[in-house]
Amino acid sequence: DFPPLDMLIPLAWLLGAALFVPGLPQMNSPATARQGNQLSAVGMTIAVVGAVILIAAQGGVQPLGWPIIIVGVVIGGGLGLYTARTVKMTAMPQLVSIFNGVGGGAAALIAIDDYIRLAGAGGSIALQTSVPTVLDIVIGSITFTGSVIAAGKLQGLIAGKPILIPGGRIVTAGLALITVVAALYLWSGAVSVPVLFVIIGAALIFGVTMVLPIGGADMPVVISLLNAFTGTA
Repeated sequence: DFPPLDMLIPLAWLLGAALFVPGLPQMNSPATARQGNQLSAVGMTIAVVGAVILIAAQGGVQPLGWPIIIVGVVIGGGLGLYTARTVKMTAMPQLVSIFNGVGGGAAALIAIDDYIRLAGAGGSIALQTSVPTVLDIVIGSITFTGSVIAAGKLQGLIAGKPILIPGGRIVTAGLALITVVAALYLWSGAVSVPVLFVIIGAALIFGVTMVLPIGGADMPVVISLLNAFTGTA
């Protein structure tokens, strides 16, 4: 019904994603961080506005849904603006980590809702749908718990020294194996919400076991890695 939008919106999303490419590396230096943030903010704005226009044009939101979305944007945006403007510069890394974790958690929750909705509709789920959905859940879950642990270490709520879990490498490898096997099972054409929750649990714990053994001095590197994870989700 809206051929122009079907072409323009994906191009807008591509442009928004492209702005993140030069924006993120610029955040590595204080001299270019402001410009990098501005580029990334413009890219995210383009992506969000494009998504809203497409949803509105396709009638994907019920009338009651729009006030809920607006209230969420006002509360979330206001809280983010207030926090970012009042936080001390020395606490900025942990704030970025928390924001990153929120983004990963949101991506995972959206993908979980999509999978449960599709599973409830009956029948199989197409591979081109199940692959990105499961990956979103895995990446988002790892990012969420990993970012929370990283922020806790930077804030001093968790000991900054490496925390070694007995058999930690085996546990982490086992969690990764469980996640991969369960994901392949779902991608084989099977539809199972319980298996999905096994993936969620394994990914959440993996985020913890991956970050705990890393020292606090290396948390900025971990946050950058998790931030890249969020971008892929």
